[in-house]
Amino acid sequence: MDISTIALLVLTPVLVWRIYSRLKGSMGRQRSIMQRHYTGALVFIAMALLPASQFVGEPAMLGWLAVGVAMGIGYGVWGLKLTRFETLPDGYFFTPNLRLGMVIAMLFVACLLYIGFEIYANQGSGLPTPRATDYPFFLPCLGLVAGYFGTYSVGLLRWRRKLRMALDAD
Repeated sequence: MDISTIALLVLTPVLVWRIYSRLKGSMGRQRSIMQRHYTGALVFIAMALLPASQFVGEPAMLGWLAVGVAMGIGYGVWGLKLTRFETLPDGYFFTPNLRLGMVIAMLFVACLLYIGFEIYANQGSGLPTPRATDYPFFLPCLGLVAGYFGTYSVGLLRWRRKLRMALDAD
């Protein structure tokens, strides 16, 4: 083991803690902003459709991605049921379930860190650099994240649309 590998291993817990604390801070009570919800829906749906378009001829890869997306949609629906929605005079707010969002986000971070370590460990070995999709767990993790946060964003859009329809009806 060389010094850079030891430094990487020592700094990894610090990196994970920093990512965790940053995510935890962003998953508290939030103002509902329609543009953010539209952006979230589009980005996370594209995050699932782009890899799917690359694996049209590979049913096994598509299957793993579909499993992840289906689980993510299920978790997204569950997460919306656990969300606290508030309508106040100064705006609309929502508080997502912290544990559910953190588990899904940190699972994806762990997946990316593992792949990063594998790529780092293979440097100088003469082996070709693997793609992220070469790892069997990557596509289900990607699908889970895309399905969850995409469903969550669409759910927030539907909530705001229901509020708008109720105001228009009055």
